[in-house]
Amino acid sequence: MKRPTLEVVAARAGVSKSSVSRVVNGESTVAPEIRDVVMRAVRELGYVPNAAARNLVTRRTDAVAVVVSDPPQGVVSDDPLFATVVRAVSRELEAAGKQVVLMLAESDRSRARVEQYVAGGHVDGVMLIALHGTDPLPAALARTGLPTVSFNRTNAPEVPYVGLDNASGAALAVRHLLERGRRRIAVITGPLELYESRERLDGYRATLRDTGRRSIVALGDFTRVSGAEAMRQLLDDDPALDAVFASNDLMAIGALRTLREAGRRVPEDVAVVGFDDIEAAAYTTPALTSVRSPMADQARATVRLLLGLIEGGPREPVIMPNELVVREST
Repeated sequence: MKRPTLEVVAARAGVSKSSVSRVVNGESTVAPEIRDVVMRAVRELGYVPNAAARNLVTRRTDAVAVVVSDPPQGVVSDDPLFATVVRAVSRELEAAGKQVVLMLAESDRSRARVEQYVAGGHVDGVMLIALHGTDPLPAALARTGLPTVSFNRTNAPEVPYVGLDNASGAALAVRHLLERGRRRIAVITGPLELYESRERLDGYRATLRDTGRRSIVALGDFTRVSGAEAMRQLLDDDPALDAVFASNDLMAIGALRTLREAGRRVPEDVAVVGFDDIEAAAYTTPALTSVRSPMADQARATVRLLLGLIEGGPREPVIMPNELVVREST
């Protein structure tokens, strides 16, 4: 059977072709009784709108690019939260009737390909995930004029974002350790080109400074291996430390292994707090105290921010709250 056309639907409904077009394209100027009779004809005939023709009218593609810009260390591929974020984003976009175009930007060549694709009018907006601090892509996409948002803050102030209250989350962790009587509290930072790493370090330092205590800092890169290595460095540099705040759970898990190998009891000798509260945090030995980040909620909020931008909505950033989940490691 031939695919029914607008003309066939109009004849069945007894209205003009333009009335059918307005109903199918979701225009609000159609009288309810006209909309009802047209939709009845659409159902009876099994009419499916021609997406290409509709896009010419609405100037919309009903597609959104989800761009994953992975740092050189490959942090995204190792992070269990990445799957949580992408799954939440995909479900939220699909619920809004949007096609998801997942794109990876891991090199200069792939970033150029993303820019070209977006500038070519193939999508209505862009959501960026896992950007590192020196990435040129946010500013480049902003220059296209296409609605663009970021999951977490970027180096392009013109790109609105949904982020975490990283500094207050770190402060929650450090205050908890202080309340537990810890006095020599170290931090394992994430990559300092990332805003969230710097903000968590700032929150740690500010909280200790308020109590007159000094900072003890080791650098990590958000991986288990870096957490283990940083913990070894901290024990060598300051054997008397009695607590460590790791800027994510993967590094905290690495730190737990080093402490176990060094014969340090957790939490009796050294208390440990992580950040993110990934699923594995509840299953470490001992179970890991962590700052819970509402990643799925953050992902959904980022999608809503983008959909609002596409409709001409506000561009203000959104900051998500967090909470401390206390377990046996403290």
